[in-house]
Amino acid sequence: MRLQGIPKAKIAEELGIQDVGRLKIWMRKYREQGDFGLMEHRGRRKEYKDLEREVKRLRLENDVLKKWLEILAREG
Repeated sequence: MRLQGIPKAKIAEELGIQDVGRLKIWMRKYREQGDFGLMEHRGRRKEYKDLEREVKRLRLENDVLKKWLEILAREG
């Protein structure tokens, strides 16, 4: 809407947003980061850390299995 020259106050009114400052923040985040900037990030840090640990563990497991297969191939 903003790209069509409609003032932020008018957009906020049409969308039922009482705080025009909040709308400005959302618009800036969207402009800088796209959809990701508008996503809720609170409380997800632990979940992401757990997923990062799981990915590291699985990569290590894959490396070990690949080496094991190499050893088996050389012996057999």
